[in-house]
Amino acid sequence: MKLTRTKSFKAFAEPAWTNNPINMQMLGICSALAVTIQLKTAFVMTLAMIFVITGSSLIISLMRKIIPGNIRIIVELGVIASLVILTDEFLRAYYYEISRLLSVFVGLIITNCIILGRTEGFAMSNPPHLAVMDGLGNGAGYGSVLLSVAFLRELFGSGSIFGYFVIPQSFYDAGYENMGFMLLAPAAFIIIGLMAWLQKYITGTGEEDR
Repeated sequence: MKLTRTKSFKAFAEPAWTNNPINMQMLGICSALAVTIQLKTAFVMTLAMIFVITGSSLIISLMRKIIPGNIRIIVELGVIASLVILTDEFLRAYYYEISRLLSVFVGLIITNCIILGRTEGFAMSNPPHLAVMDGLGNGAGYGSVLLSVAFLRELFGSGSIFGYFVIPQSFYDAGYENMGFMLLAPAAFIIIGLMAWLQKYITGTGEEDR
């Protein structure tokens, strides 16, 4: 039982921190540039990603022994696409404004290499409980970067958090101006780069390469 808990914790913690899919593997950066102008879009994208990657990992793990090897990629893509369609339709039905802001980026989760990589590289060779923890860990690692980037971009670019203005009017009266640069894609690149450097510095990753 203790060994099982250790494996489950490791399956979650490794992608959530030590091998973060964005900071450490440089995967899924496109969506980090596109949906992090506002925290609410980054938050919804994070939830969508967690649902799709965890659900697809669970389903593929449950089916791993009956999926023919020569069509496994097709099956994996079919499962991922089905979950993405469900997510997109749910947002369109109940949260249309958020769905409109996210535009095509929810649909493009299908092409996110993090999900296919985890279903092919982990779920196909591990039991369901580990596949679920791996999916949750990758979703949490991905989401933590998105939310951090979105927090900085919305705060300094628009002066708000989740759409609520938090910078006092007196600051603007004194000459403070929002940083328009933070609303551009290069700002997200810079923030992600700094976060990746900080994480590698803290964990000591890459020290042997210097």
